[in-house]
Amino acid sequence: MVPHLITALTGPINELEQRILESMPAIERWFRLEWMEHTPPFYTSVDLRNAGFKLAPVDTNLYPSCFHHLTPEMLPLAVQAAMAAIEKICPEAKNLLLIPENRTRNTFYLSNLERLVRIFHQAGLNVRLGSLDETVKAPTQLALPDGSKLVLEPLLRTRGRLGLKGFDPCTILLNNDLSAGTPKVLENLHEQYLLPPLHAGWGVRRKSNHFHAYEEIAKKFAKLLGMDPWLINPMFAHCGEVNFLAPGGADCVTSKADALLGKIRRKYKEYGIQERPFVIVKADAGTYGMGVMTVHDSKELTELDRKAREAMGHLKDGLEVTEVMLQEGVPTYERINDAVAEPVVYMIDRYVIGGFYRVHAERGADENLNAPGSRYVPLAFAEPGQLPRPGVRPGASAPNRFYMYGVIARLAMVAASYELEATDPQAEAYA
Repeated sequence: MVPHLITALTGPINELEQRILESMPAIERWFRLEWMEHTPPFYTSVDLRNAGFKLAPVDTNLYPSCFHHLTPEMLPLAVQAAMAAIEKICPEAKNLLLIPENRTRNTFYLSNLERLVRIFHQAGLNVRLGSLDETVKAPTQLALPDGSKLVLEPLLRTRGRLGLKGFDPCTILLNNDLSAGTPKVLENLHEQYLLPPLHAGWGVRRKSNHFHAYEEIAKKFAKLLGMDPWLINPMFAHCGEVNFLAPGGADCVTSKADALLGKIRRKYKEYGIQERPFVIVKADAGTYGMGVMTVHDSKELTELDRKAREAMGHLKDGLEVTEVMLQEGVPTYERINDAVAEPVVYMIDRYVIGGFYRVHAERGADENLNAPGSRYVPLAFAEPGQLPRPGVRPGASAPNRFYMYGVIARLAMVAASYELEATDPQAEAYA
């Protein structure tokens, strides 16, 4: 069953939806041409926000960790996409080494790992788990909520190869975002495929680089459809030297927030939007919804108390926030049982495989939903990912909306491929 969306019949988004549906052949050809020139990330998840007047990605994750929220009906799509991805990278592959986060006490994360193991096993690979945690000295069983078990093993490095005892993989898949930096054991693997590449990790990657690439993609795509790229693109700014705990250490954030709020107000006036603009301030590197705050007035940044400064100043693994991105706030007016919701789209290679709604009953339309207390409702993506129904009134057909979600998510994935190419240290070495 598809959850009811209160935005399903609102006006302006229908114009965008109708334009995307009418342009479907041109859109799919555009994507095909992009993938002839660029390599998609191995897997990607994209958080979207649907404001009714605007639909845009607000976060793109290259180490998605919620595969367990995809429904069983989505698994065949995931397996097919995994097969296509592996065939391109290492057609003769028989062994896949999966390297997870060190959050082995988190049962939700373990369920995600179990789902990934199942997907790649059904794609025809032997899958084993190797840990970056140096305290793992021997094979360790991890119990899952359903009673099944995973086995986590210590990594074994020999010359240019990484594997496990008695297990030599062709491909190594990271489900660890490398927030704490790049472990030496993963460096200089000349004889194996490491996915995603090391510069995709949060020790190196920056959200502002991604949205710079997305801005370029949005302009190209909007030109194809003859529309304003702002309708699918959140404006942003960047501050490169920030210290929330030092006096004056966030002055850059205050001035950039003021300027960005001014730009949003002008756009709202242009479109006759009666909303209060806001900006999301987030750490330029990192995930798990940490280091994120909503700002309606730049004065709010100068009045932060010590607790708020502490929360903004630190990330996962105790890392300090030294760079931030300021992003145009896109309110979400989708609701599931009166709780605020946002769609999250999952992709493997260049294919949409499914998704879910992130729902939070205690958060507002202008707040970050990736926070404690969120829950997940599956998206009915089995048909809608690629099969809208032309001729059906926009909003009246669920697949229409989901096709549009898939299009915007794939634009973010194209942007991620541009981003990874632009920041590839090996490309610079060969230039």
